[in-house]
Amino acid sequence: MFSWIFIQLLLHLPNFFCVFITFNISKCYYKITEAFHQKGDVVIGAFFPIHTYYTGNKIPHSFLPYYYVDNYLQYNFKNYQYILALIFAIEEINENPNLLSNISLGFDFYNVRFTEKDTLMNACIWLTAHREKYILPNYKCGKKHFTAALTGTSWTTSAQMGTLFQLFKFPQLSFGPYDHILSDRNQYSSLYQMAPMASSLSLGIVSLLVHFRWSWVGLILPDDHKGNTILSDFRNEMERKGVCIAFLKMIPATWMSHFNKFWKNMDETNVIIIYGDIDSLEGLMRNIGQRLLTWKVWVMNIEPHVIADYFMLDSFHGSLIFTHHYTERIEFTNFVQTVNPYKYPEDIYLPKLWYLFFKCSFSDIDCQLLNNCQFNASLDILPRHIFDVSMSDESISIYNAVYAVAHSLHEMRLQQVQMQPYENGEEIMFFPWQVISFLLYCNVSILIDQRSLDWRQKFNTEYDIINLWNLPNGLGRKVKVGSFSTNAPQGHQLSLTEQIIQWPEEFSEIPRSVCSESCGHGFRKLALEGKAVCCYKCTPCADNEISNETDVDQCLKCPESHYANTEKNHCLQKAVSFLAYQDPLGMSLASIALCLSTLTAFVIGIFVKYRDTPIVKANNQALSYILLITLTFCFLCSLTFIGQPNKDTCIMQQITFGVVFTVALATVLAKAITVVIAFKATFPGRMIRWLMKSRAPNYIIPICTLIQVFICGIWMATSPPFIDQDFHAEHGHIIIFCNKGSSVAFHCTLGYLCFLALGGYTMAFLSRTLPDSFNESKFLSLSLLVFFCVWITFLPVYHSTMGKFMVATEIFSILASSIALLSFIFAPKCYIILFRPNENTFHYIRDKMHSRRNKSLKT
Repeated sequence: MFSWIFIQLLLHLPNFFCVFITFNISKCYYKITEAFHQKGDVVIGAFFPIHTYYTGNKIPHSFLPYYYVDNYLQYNFKNYQYILALIFAIEEINENPNLLSNISLGFDFYNVRFTEKDTLMNACIWLTAHREKYILPNYKCGKKHFTAALTGTSWTTSAQMGTLFQLFKFPQLSFGPYDHILSDRNQYSSLYQMAPMASSLSLGIVSLLVHFRWSWVGLILPDDHKGNTILSDFRNEMERKGVCIAFLKMIPATWMSHFNKFWKNMDETNVIIIYGDIDSLEGLMRNIGQRLLTWKVWVMNIEPHVIADYFMLDSFHGSLIFTHHYTERIEFTNFVQTVNPYKYPEDIYLPKLWYLFFKCSFSDIDCQLLNNCQFNASLDILPRHIFDVSMSDESISIYNAVYAVAHSLHEMRLQQVQMQPYENGEEIMFFPWQVISFLLYCNVSILIDQRSLDWRQKFNTEYDIINLWNLPNGLGRKVKVGSFSTNAPQGHQLSLTEQIIQWPEEFSEIPRSVCSESCGHGFRKLALEGKAVCCYKCTPCADNEISNETDVDQCLKCPESHYANTEKNHCLQKAVSFLAYQDPLGMSLASIALCLSTLTAFVIGIFVKYRDTPIVKANNQALSYILLITLTFCFLCSLTFIGQPNKDTCIMQQITFGVVFTVALATVLAKAITVVIAFKATFPGRMIRWLMKSRAPNYIIPICTLIQVFICGIWMATSPPFIDQDFHAEHGHIIIFCNKGSSVAFHCTLGYLCFLALGGYTMAFLSRTLPDSFNESKFLSLSLLVFFCVWITFLPVYHSTMGKFMVATEIFSILASSIALLSFIFAPKCYIILFRPNENTFHYIRDKMHSRRNKSLKT
């Protein structure tokens, strides 16, 4: 509370100071006229707003540094530069022997009070050259040659005078901001605008917002046709660039000090755009200065004319201003240094400036300024917020307008001389209506911006970006920090030097102005229903999607050969994976296959060594050898499924698997049939004896194998296996495996094997009543039953796995089914051969058969 009271007291100190100087100021300070004149053969009318009268309660309540207010007057000395630009241009022309030689230019200055009555009154006084209170319309009381009128700074002032000047076909040049209404040739046929058309200003400001990532900004515009036009431009550019309007404030035509509703919602954003002309923004600027809004970044198209020098805080410090790009005139700065009241005694404002700022005094007799001023008094030493020596946009337009008039008169004079030479001393007549046609096609090559005055096309696509430095204590320094040019290549139109930008006091770095915090890498924006597009929430990217930029609308899906990292901001290359020998699973399966194949070879060796024993001879020795050799290849064929696959291995593994297992199952089937035939041989018959002698069951093996070869041949011819890739089975890996090609052919091959297993199981089941010594059918049926169960179970498991686990499932089924055939058929025989050799003799078998027969007979 104490701090707030202290700040309020400080803010009111200037008001106390204002009262003090009001009572101590000289009475000569109050003496003011509405006009002053500089003689010349041809006179230009100048209508500039320099001072304003106030009466009663219309006096502004705030004391502004360059608005020196008494009970009746308010001076805007910053606008005094307009008069100096006019004098500077006229003196240059008068001193130029190649332009309007022997003809001097002069001017009549009239103050503009911003009231329509006074504005039109001054225009009529100038047109009639009548100095009395009551003017005489259509009468000219003087002998001056009037050529053109300079009007500004608001479009309303130019429009009001334009209705009068066009009645007399009097050329009028407006130096205020360009306005489309004033370019209507039907309504303002004799009015020409000197300011360039701000066609790309909205694009430049929005580009600045995008550069600093300011997506949530406020917008303040005048409530007139210009405000509506620029609002449409801003909305189009902002929608295209993804910038949103946090709030829109329209400045009323008459600013009211109690207009408090205007300031609501101002805290929604840190960046506010202000667009308008000096006149329409005057009340707003004054109110911003009073409120000390030091936490806002103002982006404007004009320089604020309100800068506080009585307090360390300032609302406009750090503002960014877009101004038209012109070539700087050092000559003007040098000229300003030479200006003083004694050089231009007719000037009514210079004595006021010298009295207020250089400690001069007035004579009490005739109110003449005494020569007792501060040493080296000059306008260029005044603070920039009071008077700026660098030419403003309006001053440049005034300078160009004077030159346009001069060149038009020069061309008109040359034509008159060529058409009708005149004698010495004969005066050439200049009529204002004649100047209009010359202005229309005037081509001036020495203007400040080096441009041709083409009234039909006037575009300025280049802007300077100015940063306002008002600290410490009303420094008022304007620093160029960048530029914008639509002529530059796309992406290089905006140029900024961020290091030298000073931001408002509340910010130690580049301010942020967003509705929602930026969505970082790995997140995307999710729009909120009923909110602006700049208001959103952040949601993580979906699986295998990334975002490596901020505030993205959609995440990018990683290619199938890549996967998203944990942070979801980068796609990583997937590692190629397959069931390799180095893989623990592949190594285990390969080791098991090699061990089992070695075990099978060991069994073959046992059968070869004990080939003459009854147990080997009794079980069809040849078929046993074929089955054991085939089982060795069954175990080894699983190795074709391990390692990096290629086209050859993909085809080989399926053919080898199908053919080898077909031979094995066909051999088991032949063994089962042989057992049945051998049992039937105990009952003599011609057919049974023929089958035993011809060894017909052995032909089952090639026949069944040829059928499987035929099926595999069709498979390889129509849709053979090929190399395939699985991108999704294992995260971060691309699994390479052999695709079966034709699923129908693969299942036909597998089904044929199951059919053989089922047939062998049936034949073995039929021989279950054989004597124990020849009861191999029990082991055949059990091995085939396990084989059948393994491959029936294989199908659902195979189709429910992916990648290398699917390959491992097939290898496991191959090994399991092969182990079943090996163990259940040959393990009992090897046990008897190795551990019970006494049971592997003809005497033991004969005695056992006799004992069983006798037991049977007793029963």
